[in-house]
Amino acid sequence: MSYEPAEARHPNVILIVADDLGIADVGMKVNGKSVTPRLDRMAEEGRRFTSFYVSQAVCTASRASLMSGCYANRVGLQGALNHTSPNGIHPGEHLMPEMFKEAGYAAAAYGKWHLGTVMEFHAMRNGFDEFLGIPYSNDNSKYHPTIPDMPPLPFYDGLQVVETDPDQALFTQRTTDRAMDFISRHKDKPFFLYLPHVMPHVPVFASKEFEGVTGGGLYADVIRELDDGVGKVLDKVDELGLAADTLVIFTSDNGPFLSYGDRAGSAKPFREGKLTTFEGGVRVPCIMRWQGVIPAGTQTDEPVMTIDLLPSFVEMVKGRAPTLKIDGRNVLPLIKGGSGAKSAHEALFFYAGTELQSVRSGKWKLHFAHRYLTVNGPPGTGGKPANHANMKPESIEKSGLDGIASRHGYKVEQLPLSLFDLDADPAESINLADKHPEVVKRLSELAVPVRGELGDSITGVTGTDIRPAGVAK
Repeated sequence: MSYEPAEARHPNVILIVADDLGIADVGMKVNGKSVTPRLDRMAEEGRRFTSFYVSQAVCTASRASLMSGCYANRVGLQGALNHTSPNGIHPGEHLMPEMFKEAGYAAAAYGKWHLGTVMEFHAMRNGFDEFLGIPYSNDNSKYHPTIPDMPPLPFYDGLQVVETDPDQALFTQRTTDRAMDFISRHKDKPFFLYLPHVMPHVPVFASKEFEGVTGGGLYADVIRELDDGVGKVLDKVDELGLAADTLVIFTSDNGPFLSYGDRAGSAKPFREGKLTTFEGGVRVPCIMRWQGVIPAGTQTDEPVMTIDLLPSFVEMVKGRAPTLKIDGRNVLPLIKGGSGAKSAHEALFFYAGTELQSVRSGKWKLHFAHRYLTVNGPPGTGGKPANHANMKPESIEKSGLDGIASRHGYKVEQLPLSLFDLDADPAESINLADKHPEVVKRLSELAVPVRGELGDSITGVTGTDIRPAGVAK
């Protein structure tokens, strides 16, 4: 079957999102051998984005931004929903799959949704034709290391729960198999495939086929299986002759869950990981491939955020843009590797919950004074968080940042106003605030209108343009 050139028709989009994958996990080596040969090859065939960001370093908020093109605070979804949460993405938001559907695309999601547990917030109530997977994180189950008596984890096929407490070792295989089937079934018309993998969020599991294959422990085996799944999807695209018509994107929802030690990834050389606004939490791996459109073997360090994908897709397929305000910008010229293409943002802003904690502009990253999480002692082992032996039930039941710290093996520390030069100091270790007051002033001023619209509980500002999340009827 012949196809029109990609630029002349609506291209397919495959968006693969790992869960808690560290930026250093792509290309990680065991005994000198890469654990991710297919992702390495994908980069050779496409383009690496080395300053690719999420808006918040936690599951629900990150996904809300990805799907809506907004900072998570604008759509009222900060943090991470769990099995008791009555809220979810508001039906009034015009999400990525809804845009694709209006443009004539088939749309499917296989993996972890995490934008609402109640049926009205289900993926298939928000633009997807198909869904296979779980509604929230896989540790909200019998495997939670610190919270007992969790209810069974539901596994959906479409709108129905078809299993409870499914075999987590089969998650990557099952979602990959369904993804390949979807591609085959929709090879003759445009499709949007969203593949938000469950792994490597703790608890981590690999199928029997991949147990021990790397020699680097269970976490490396899990990454190897994810890599193999990406390879199978790419091979299916190539086999069907769709490579010139298909944009494939691989990324992660946030940085690694560092307190889980040998069951967590790495963000080196960046500081900290998940649940923080340091680079290790919000800068994530990103590779894009689109044969004949994206120049092979290239990379860019221009700052891009997941909020930019929706408006870029709108431009790419000539779809309907959301009528409500979004924060993302069209970065299609940067994706395509256009000569002189630059970031579409003067600055990017990073929240933790309702706190505006940091802002990046060019090479500069300014952190406003805030409390943050860091691993409490030696990292955990065997699926348990750091300091697990010393956790007390009354401490785990705390709310807010202290509660998160108590449940997941962190401690809370205070960061003063800090300015970092990310080019010279990617580890954010040398505070230059006193040496560059003019930069501190400029970045602080850039934050003022954002704080005014989206609020900031550090300074007590109430936002004027925060839209509500949906609440179960």
